[in-house]
Amino acid sequence: MACEAGPSVFDDAPEPAEDAALEVPDTGALVVEPPRAPAVEEGDSDVDPSRDRLPPPPGEVSAARGGEAMDRSASGDLAPDSSQSPLPDSVELRFERPEHVRGLYLNAWASGSTRRVDALLELAAETEINTFVLDIKDATGYLSHRSDVPLAQEIGANDERRIRDLRGLLEKLHAADIYPVARIVIVKDPLLAAAHPERAVQDTAGGPWVDGKGTIWLNPYDTAVWDYHVDIAREVVGMGFPEIQWDYVRFPDAPKSQLARAHFPGAEGRTRAQAIRELLAYTRQELGDGVEITADVFGVTTSASADVGIGQVWEEFIDVVDVALPMVYPSHYWRGSFGLDVPNAYPYEVVKAALDDAVRRSGEVEGAGGTRPWLQDFTLGEPTYGAPEVRAQIQATYDAGLTEWILWNPGSRYTPDALQPAGGWTREPRIRVADQVVPVSTRWEALEAAVAEEETQSEADSDRSAADAESNDPPGREPGSP
Repeated sequence: MACEAGPSVFDDAPEPAEDAALEVPDTGALVVEPPRAPAVEEGDSDVDPSRDRLPPPPGEVSAARGGEAMDRSASGDLAPDSSQSPLPDSVELRFERPEHVRGLYLNAWASGSTRRVDALLELAAETEINTFVLDIKDATGYLSHRSDVPLAQEIGANDERRIRDLRGLLEKLHAADIYPVARIVIVKDPLLAAAHPERAVQDTAGGPWVDGKGTIWLNPYDTAVWDYHVDIAREVVGMGFPEIQWDYVRFPDAPKSQLARAHFPGAEGRTRAQAIRELLAYTRQELGDGVEITADVFGVTTSASADVGIGQVWEEFIDVVDVALPMVYPSHYWRGSFGLDVPNAYPYEVVKAALDDAVRRSGEVEGAGGTRPWLQDFTLGEPTYGAPEVRAQIQATYDAGLTEWILWNPGSRYTPDALQPAGGWTREPRIRVADQVVPVSTRWEALEAAVAEEETQSEADSDRSAADAESNDPPGREPGSP
């Protein structure tokens, strides 16, 4: 097995390898995403492994209500530090982009809680974290701040404000040298769909089309939908956000039997992939050169060569964004993806294979943007995800030749031991690779041992099959003769 170098400071200080692993994936396999899951409700601040519920990744299910509702009463509204005078709104906040973005997602409730923000800032100060992704508009349609955008006011998007002082929050992040990213959900907006049903996907029988889960989707072909979200983005850019992260920038992922009734006004012969490309290019043009435009995309887009029905095709969007963020959560891959029976047990292999595909495909597109994966810091099924599983995904990102990543946890609760301390590692981290936990510097040996064991097992199975065939031949015939 070729051992591509990744930035682990422990690669030159190997420790004895532990027991050999079972298998290494076939990276030629196509990734398939599982069905979507119900949204996290307010108060469900963490993923409960005992529940049959998928934690909602960005672009899949909103987790803006996944923070702690109790924070609003327990810690009050977020405000600037009392030791400093708030900057006048006329003072422009300028954030310097980190050389390598390494971030955390903060749901809207966590972003609006002084206690939670302070705790996450402390975590960032002690580790490599330098970026926070903040919910500005989630899949409920509500805005986290009070907006002056007329359409937002008209449809009631201001009615459930989670961040009472967005400007104060940005000042706090600026003082802590944290790079803020504004996450804005586009096509999943029940408020806009209810107030303006003509902006939704239409049913051939009349009225808005409704999927099997009762969801009404906005029409990605509708330029009025584009303009509304550009207006929101322009507003928060004016407050200081240097980067807009579009989410749910896609078509509905529903069975063909349901989509047979769906009508998309304004298509005018364009494919879904063309519509998503044009939407992203339009937002980039409207917001100008000084704003980073990024987009969350399904993990399958890194490996699927054709549109899987949602309009996200890697080559169609990668050159009209500054960064694409594929959601390569190991728990979200079907059995058999990349040749693995249980992809969730192979966080390193899944992320490495998916990102290898992304890097290869971007290399074939002139002007391609960067790739910054969303990585899994939550448990869904076995094994329980802790520091070895989270760090394995980070190391896989590096070994794929990438340097940026964002961790996702719906309750915004993260694993400190998975993160490199600000002063550097004092003890070699351990990662899950080849279905075992090993020191990071021995990952290649573990993978090679797994390959060798797989080959040995394959030869043994072949010999056993040949022996069984010979024992079943009738007397008087040459073995294997007809």
